[in-house]
Amino acid sequence: MKIYINYLKLHLKSLCEYKSSLILSILSQILVFFSFTFVITSMFDKFNNIKGFTLYEVLLTFSIINFGYAINEVFARGLDQFDSLIITGDFDRLLLRPINILAQVIGFKIQYVKVTKIIYSLIIMIYSLIKLNLSWNLLKILTLLFMIISSIAIFFAIFLVTASYCFITVQGLEIRNVLTDGGKNIAQYPMGVFPKSILKFFTFIIPYSLVNYYPLLFLIDKSSNIIYIFLPLLVLLYIIPAIILFNKGATKYLSTGS
Repeated sequence: MKIYINYLKLHLKSLCEYKSSLILSILSQILVFFSFTFVITSMFDKFNNIKGFTLYEVLLTFSIINFGYAINEVFARGLDQFDSLIITGDFDRLLLRPINILAQVIGFKIQYVKVTKIIYSLIIMIYSLIKLNLSWNLLKILTLLFMIISSIAIFFAIFLVTASYCFITVQGLEIRNVLTDGGKNIAQYPMGVFPKSILKFFTFIIPYSLVNYYPLLFLIDKSSNIIYIFLPLLVLLYIIPAIILFNKGATKYLSTGS
């Protein structure tokens, strides 16, 4: 943890060296994120609901998914850009250090400008919850908390899996975008709006529905199934094979020869 905190300080210090670039980057992130929100709200000018889900229910799932993704973009960006470490040979140098390799990779790249997406997601989340006017109790608070935690966990696990893929090849990394950006864009909506085949895939293969669909049904009173509250916790188990896969790849790594 101490090593990672040092990484955070160093990246923040380097970022502040170019203040104009920092301001422009923050503004661009706000505009991009606003455009996504605008697209969703525009759809509901024509339709009252999508498969029974209202605007604020969709915005809630949108904010939870983007919050988890943004957390990983800020604090685990090194995993998402792991291919650059392999290509440049910098991963060889990391292996020489007597420090946990995963901690080094995670701290290799910190994108503070993405903090704007975290803040924006929180604003949308709070606004949606106010508009939904839910009848809160302890179980619903836990449900929302588990959804947020599992959103962070699932993208961390996916970042790990896509980083592990780079031990095999750094070509054809479009698969990474399919799982990360593509997965995020799909999971921004309640998974119930998609056909059952897609819902099953994103339940048993990549469990986005355990993050933003089944617990959502309980949260917004569309289901009284208590089990739905705890389904997001299963996503935490997804991290275990992801870490094993990454460590397995690291032990088999034979260097770039640089």
